Formats: sequence, structure tokens, C-alpha cells
Amino acid sequence: MQGATNLLETPPVGLETPPVGPKPVGFSVGSARPMTKSEIKFEVETDDEMIPERILWNATNKPGDQDETKAISIAVWDHEEQNTLRIDLWTKDMPLDEMRGFYINALAGMAESVKDATGDEEMAAAMLALCEQFAERVPVD
Repeated sequence: MQGATNLLETPPVGLETPPVGPKPVGFSVGSARPMTKSEIKFEVETDDEMIPERILWNATNKPGDQDETKAISIAVWDHEEQNTLRIDLWTKDMPLDEMRGFYINALAGMAESVKDATGDEEMAAAMLALCEQFAERVPVD
């Protein structure tokens, strides 16, 4: 991780969501609004033992062509089971320091999401404090 001194200096990279703003003038519950659709696509190339060698991704709202990444972590809330379904994949050549940084940044992003979604600043602050503790332990080249 060249030149990086603090894993928390850079916000987590991900798909940007449009800001939620005031409803347009004249908006009513029964009015028709155009539906928008977005698609996020992952392609995973594996070796003979089903271990990922390459992970490629693209999204309808992302500019540019397909990008390569070394890891993904997806969490989906199962409303009926009241549980989180998770998909965590990483390529076999992902360096350990980058893996640690990936999870620290993911947790920091989750802290921001907790604050935005629930307003629970105390929980978000505790999560960020944990990220800072972990970041101090990660060796920086």
C-alpha cells in the first residue's frame, strides 16, 4: 500500500447512491413516477478448485467499461428469516495487507450507512473507533 498512512483517510469506494432530497413540488402519493432500474454484474473466474482468480464487475450507472477487483463483499437482508445473507469473495493473489484494508474500509462504510439509515451516531462512532484500532495494527509499506 504505497504512500498510505491511514486507511481511514480515503472513504470506501463503492457505487454512489443519489442523495435523497425534498419531494418535487406537486408530488403526491398516487402520482406516477418513472421507474428506474440499475444492474450490478459480477463475473468470477475460478481455477479448477473453484478459487477465484479474477473478479470483474460493471454497473449500469457506472461510467466506463468493466473493471477488475480483488475482492467483493455483499450483504443482503433476508426479511423473512431476519438474517443477513453474505457473499465474500477474494482472489487468491490478493495481498493480506490489502485484505485487511478492504475490511477496515468496508466496516467504516457500514458505520456511515448506520448513521445515515438509522441516525444512530453512537453506534456509528463505535464502529469507526474500532476501524481506527484495526488501522493502527495494519502494517503500511
